[in-house]
Amino acid sequence: MVPVLTPLALIARRWTPTPRTLRRAALSAVVMTVLIIVTGGAVRLTGSGLGCDTWPKCTDDSLFATPEQGIHGAIEFGNRMLTYVLSAAVGWAIIAARSTKPWRRGLTRLGWAQFWIVMGNAVIGGITVWAGLNPWTVAGHFLLANALLTVAVITWQRTREGDTAPRPRVPRPVRRLSWAVVVTSGLLIALGTTVTGSGKHAGDSSDVPRMPWDWADAAHLHAAAAWVVCALAIAMWLVLRVVDAPDDTRARARDLLIVLLAQGGIGYVQFFTGVPEILVSAHMLGSSLMWIAVLRLALSLRERPLEASAPLPVDSGSAVSATV
Repeated sequence: MVPVLTPLALIARRWTPTPRTLRRAALSAVVMTVLIIVTGGAVRLTGSGLGCDTWPKCTDDSLFATPEQGIHGAIEFGNRMLTYVLSAAVGWAIIAARSTKPWRRGLTRLGWAQFWIVMGNAVIGGITVWAGLNPWTVAGHFLLANALLTVAVITWQRTREGDTAPRPRVPRPVRRLSWAVVVTSGLLIALGTTVTGSGKHAGDSSDVPRMPWDWADAAHLHAAAAWVVCALAIAMWLVLRVVDAPDDTRARARDLLIVLLAQGGIGYVQFFTGVPEILVSAHMLGSSLMWIAVLRLALSLRERPLEASAPLPVDSGSAVSATV
């Protein structure tokens, strides 16, 4: 009996992506994840969170936004449509990973993990609409988007590596410090949702519930966590120089410090200027860029050399690096 092949297996029989194509596919998922995080913030900042009355339809009678819903309906529906673009980017990454020769099962699993997170977050987005923009579901929607960003960045990094066990590039205490940076940065992002959940940008002009604490107090706690992250990032940058870490790892630490400096400046300016929408949007973009910088620094502390694994086809005139 001839075995029945899945569509992915059929594509893999007929197509082998180059390493550059594989990396670009993974990067497209990272870029689209950042874009949908920022545009999701724009939905809230423009008061369009309930621009579509229900979910999965936009109204009880229409799948699409109607003229009666105006600009808010168009903005909310447009953000929903971006989910399909994000899904296409994740699908491309899955197909490219499945079609590599030899088949990299771990990379394919990371791609499928992204797909299921996208599907889960779409459901949470729908629940958020049904719940009238309850701040707790809004926070969960944002945090799951950051979980997607985490897996997407790891996938992007793994496209540049082999499939052997990771090998450390710096001493263990440095790696532990890196984990401290990761954990405190994750806490910083979570605390940011408490500022959003209690602040004035509720996402709609109606009476949307807020988190039960003072917005200024939440902002001060968020700022304190930011200072802890900055202190750890500075310590990381100094330690990497002391242990003579690889140049690319020290560059990641420098990049993180630059992003933190810009993000902190935007945060303080928006606090003292009444949190204008444009600065809040920039701060959300900065949050994503900070998290990417944190992950890239942590991932650069170990390596999986390509030479130790089955070789991938190499682009003409290009080289494949084992690190980001």
